[in-house]
Amino acid sequence: MSRAEASATGSKPGRSSGSSRGAGPVSVRDRVLDTAADLFYREGVRAVGVDLIVERSGVAKTSLYRHFATKDDLVVAFLDREDISYWTRWDEIAARTKNEPGTELEAHLRWIAHDIAGPKYRGCPFLNVATEFPAADHPARAVAAKHKAELRRRLAALTAQMGARKPGALADQIALLIDGAYVNGQLLGKKGSAQSLVPAARVLMSATGIITSP
Repeated sequence: MSRAEASATGSKPGRSSGSSRGAGPVSVRDRVLDTAADLFYREGVRAVGVDLIVERSGVAKTSLYRHFATKDDLVVAFLDREDISYWTRWDEIAARTKNEPGTELEAHLRWIAHDIAGPKYRGCPFLNVATEFPAADHPARAVAAKHKAELRRRLAALTAQMGARKPGALADQIALLIDGAYVNGQLLGKKGSAQSLVPAARVLMSATGIITSP
């Protein structure tokens, strides 16, 4: 479960996110990263200073810089962990729907929509960070771009297995739906259009000749 997913559901992260909470003694590095990740996700990266992370984590500033030379390094570590968590969740769903690409795709869309509807959802961390750091050469933006490219690759693989004539184009369209739901959900939550994510994807797939279940 990622930081974003844990915040959305109100549960504590730590199962697949790499957070060490509830898993024995917490290292200084994990304590800093756990604290920073919570603050970055809830308040935004630029709004959170190193001094606040030090205060909330209870570690010395020298200890923080021993593990993260710069704040940018800490932001990258936050996104790297989110990336691992996201694909761990994806792979768990894929394993339960093996050899059923249509069922798998809908299952992914359903958990995404469910997380967006959570009371503590604050948006997609990758889109949030990319918005805060528009420079193409920012290291955190590079992590966000890589994550979105991997999402597109996985969607294209699924739509190809489903028999799409142009799987890359269909993957792009579904990715737009997902990112649109992420952004809309940040503003409107469960009252927004995220609940239409699965039906909208079905319309797209039907329009391209893929028959989906009702």
